[in-house]
Formats: sequence, structure tokens, C-alpha cells
Amino acid sequence: MEPTEYTLMDEAEEGMWWYRAIHARLAHALAALPPGARVLDAGCGTGGFLRRLEGTLPGLRRVGLEYDGGAAQRAAAKSGAAVACGDVNRLPFADGSFDAVVSVDVLCHRGVTESLALAEFHRILAPGGRVILNLPAFEWLRSAHDTRVHNARRYTAPAARRLLAGAGFGGIETRYWNSLLLPLMVAQRKILSRGEDAPSDVAPFPPWLDAALTAVDRAERRLLAAGARFPAGGSVLAVAARP
Repeated sequence: MEPTEYTLMDEAEEGMWWYRAIHARLAHALAALPPGARVLDAGCGTGGFLRRLEGTLPGLRRVGLEYDGGAAQRAAAKSGAAVACGDVNRLPFADGSFDAVVSVDVLCHRGVTESLALAEFHRILAPGGRVILNLPAFEWLRSAHDTRVHNARRYTAPAARRLLAGAGFGGIETRYWNSLLLPLMVAQRKILSRGEDAPSDVAPFPPWLDAALTAVDRAERRLLAAGARFPAGGSVLAVAARP
């Protein structure tokens, strides 16, 4: 990403509603892991999820990986977890080292080769281990923010399923989220901030607005827990297992 984006992330991920929303979904997907399970955050940025994971599921053994050296240092300092500087295309870990791999908006990056990264995730997972991916949805939602964070691809749920199946994963589940707020996302990206010089999507929100967006997200999570499925959303969450 652009260096300024790491700074924005570092400042915003503790309090911005979107980070709370994705972190809650990731923690839910990891909740069934037993104490002592080994979890890799591949592309951990400045360490927000690693830090939140310590408070939410404290029995897990947390490891981060980040390509940018400065961000890796921030992540280690923020989270207290072990953080390696490295490339998801060539992970510096032994076969079967982890029980779960989490990766948020990394597979989409222009420096990442999807087939290599997924093969590496498969390799470092123990049999039965899970991979949890968050991916930006729909090419038509591309905006200046994608340019700032060097996104080369956006996804649909069926495309994510095909990628995981092709990499040898099974038990694949994909779903859209950030669905109730999708109309606002479209308005923000395609009308209000459609210029190439538009500011980053990562920024502090006024408290009243952050609280309102959080309330909508919580309502969406309750609907999903009750069995609802949305045909579209701002992101795709994909969960799969290594056989």
C-alpha cells in the first residue's frame, strides 16, 4: 500500500466501525478453535486484528506476516504477537505450521499471485486447518481507494469459491457482507469521491456516524446469524478447510 495508508490504518483500526465489523466476523470464524491453536494473520498490516484477537480469544497462539517492514514493526509493537516480514507468495513457515490462516484484503493486491498465495496457505495449514479470506467485492465498485491500497482485483462470491476449490480446499462457504450499507458505499465511491484524487476510505468518523454505521452492521450480523443471505455486499467473506 501507499505509506500514508499504513499510517491511516494504524490510527483508525482501533476505533473505525469497518475494522470492528471485520474483526468480529473473523473472531466468530475462529471461535471453535481449541486453546493453543496456531493462527496466522497473513498480511496483518499494523496489527489491529492480532491485538483484538488477544482480547477476544486469548488462548490462541498468534503470528502475523506483513510485507512492509515498518508496518510489521508497528504490528508487533501494537499486538505483542510474533510478526514476520515476508511475502504471501513465499511464506517463511514450515508445512503444517498453523491451524488457521486469516487474510484480509490481501489476495486482491497487485503484488500477490492468487495461485501462489493460496498454495502457500494450503501448504502451511495442518490437515483440517481453516483459511478465512476477506475480499473486496465487485469490479464495478473499484474506486480511488483501490488505487491507494494497490488492489488489482475485486471478487464475486462464486469467483472466490472457484479459486479456493481450484487450490484444493474443501468445505467452502462464501457470503457477502457490508450489504445493508452497500447503497451508501456506492454513493460514496461513485458519486461523492469518484475522482482519482479522492481521499482514502480509511479515516476517523464523527462519533454519531460511527455509532450509526456500527448499529447497522450489528443488525446485519443478527440477520446473517438467523439465516439470511444477501445477493451483494461491499466484501466477500470466504471460509474453507484443508482436507
